[in-house]
Amino acid sequence: MTPSAAPRARSSSRAKAPAAPPRPFVAHHLAPPHEVLSEAESAAVMAKLATAPERLPKIYVSDPGLQTDPRYAALKDSGERLVGRLVRIRRPSATAGESVAYRLIVQPGREE
Repeated sequence: MTPSAAPRARSSSRAKAPAAPPRPFVAHHLAPPHEVLSEAESAAVMAKLATAPERLPKIYVSDPGLQTDPRYAALKDSGERLVGRLVRIRRPSATAGESVAYRLIVQPGREE
């Protein structure tokens, strides 16, 4: 201990401040919009792509990017099954104007 160090006052007697309410999710301006597709739309996209769902890139159901879709919270609150659905991600592209990518929603730890 150095001679200049003064003892600190104990703060245990202070009352704890109440926890702040959780902030609403605000998407970062660089995060591309994600769109959770309905089961019918997912089936139509899979038929158009002519590939198995296991071959698509995966995205966790808890991924923060999904929260950029306003329907995501409604689907999650209603208890509707999200695992197995597709997500459409639209990114701006210098050459194509817009790039569209699809991801398959999976549970963490249960990638197929």
